[in-house]
Amino acid sequence: MNALRIGTRGSPLALWQAHFVSGRLRALHPDLEIELVEIQTTGDQVQTAPLSVLGGDGLFTKAIQQALLDDRVDVAVHSLKDLPTFAVAGLELAAVPARGPMGDALVSKKHRSFAELPHGAVVATSSLRRRAQVLYRRPDLTLVDIRGNVDTRLRKLVEQDFDATLLAEAGLIRLGLEREITEVLDPAWMLPAVGQGALGIECRTGDSRTIGYLGALNDAATRAGVFAERALLRALGGGCQVPIGTMSRVDANGLHLRGVVLSGDGQIRWEASRSGALDAPENLGQELADELRGQGAKL
Repeated sequence: MNALRIGTRGSPLALWQAHFVSGRLRALHPDLEIELVEIQTTGDQVQTAPLSVLGGDGLFTKAIQQALLDDRVDVAVHSLKDLPTFAVAGLELAAVPARGPMGDALVSKKHRSFAELPHGAVVATSSLRRRAQVLYRRPDLTLVDIRGNVDTRLRKLVEQDFDATLLAEAGLIRLGLEREITEVLDPAWMLPAVGQGALGIECRTGDSRTIGYLGALNDAATRAGVFAERALLRALGGGCQVPIGTMSRVDANGLHLRGVVLSGDGQIRWEASRSGALDAPENLGQELADELRGQGAKL
């Protein structure tokens, strides 16, 4: 039997994710041979320009998706927040494992909390979503761009003497860096990115062998939540170039979705929430997008 080839970026966090998936697969199929294939993406190659300047979706996913289409790998493991919401012909999202923490973490060597950041404090982030939500709450702060993997950003925090930086809680925990977290920001005002904390596992459409392996990794509640979030983003016509935050939750009463859209400068904020059936997540995302537009949300 041929080895199952898993395509992944080469960053420490991406490799953690790929090893997590391969470990889950090996636990279910001890005789399965698995090979990790590292692939460099556009987002990895260009480390100096802000993501908003590079533009376009798929900076961290297109190269891996192309490797799938070219039959150079059988599985692609993505941070789901990096995966564009439009479908790629010939590929399918075969599994979404149970989600990790969704929060955004403040990391600071100087201050004990976001509230204690002094007037004019310099906060580093490459995310327009984080930038806009921070400025809406604290327009007195100074926001600067920062690029690189998690370790690079933590190093730049010290070397460039920033007051703080913002990183995904899940990434820090997965890399064993939870000690670096100063505070997990309150989702009452800092909503996560679409799919934050979740993994998306792709394969070729019709590849029944691989689909069979991956199906057992899927978590139904997580999948429903992220599909609702992705439908919201798609319906709003947004991507990483638009300040959109969202959070989903599943309980006995169904699926609950909350979303926010901000102006790029953080001066205007539109927010709404809706609930719906667990088996119709994309309808819920579309309905919430319509409600936000009805409030006047502009992208």
